[in-house]
Amino acid sequence: MFTSFEDKGKIFTDVIRKEPVEVIIQTTTNTLIQGTLHVQLDQRIKDEIDKDEPFVAITNATIFDAEKQAEYTTDFLAVNRTQIVWLFPKRGKEEPGSDA
Repeated sequence: MFTSFEDKGKIFTDVIRKEPVEVIIQTTTNTLIQGTLHVQLDQRIKDEIDKDEPFVAITNATIFDAEKQAEYTTDFLAVNRTQIVWLFPKRGKEEPGSDA
């Protein structure tokens, strides 16, 4: 995993490039999450969700309640993969709760 070591012991690793994808996520608690999922350039969204890690990182997240009212916003949110009911890439400018 490590690509090189410096004489002083510093470890250098490969940079993994990712593409930001705007997504909307439905959780098992009837909560909607809108934010950015970062997907490796050579992978699909499904590949990112199917990883063995227990959490998926979402940035610039807004959490909506069951009535589709924004409850929280945060720069970073870790979502437990077992709590995801569905997820899809957001296309266009529709917002949860809008009539669009």
